Amino acid sequence: MNNEHLTFHIDPTPTLPTRQCRFFARMLGYALSYGNYIIAGIVWWQSDWFIALGTLLLGFIVFGIIRSKLRNDSIPPAQRETPYNDYAIATWYLSRNHCF
Repeated sequence: MNNEHLTFHIDPTPTLPTRQCRFFARMLGYALSYGNYIIAGIVWWQSDWFIALGTLLLGFIVFGIIRSKLRNDSIPPAQRETPYNDYAIATWYLSRNHCF
């Protein structure tokens, strides 16, 4: 057998090149974090608290799916078990897909 040591390499969260990209990453991170509550609040204001509660519960599922999709599309496979906050997920996504 070969005595080769395998090293595990973790890439740091990328930095975005322009101010506009950093702004979009911050807004996407806020939308992933608080968008569900804002939508439920708007539904509560326009309708009923019972419908807003259902919207909030459905929003947890929908925003979780969106967050998971962005995470799986942008973060390298070796690093997907590392916990990332919503801003870091948005930064990875924008650096891989929009801000080169």
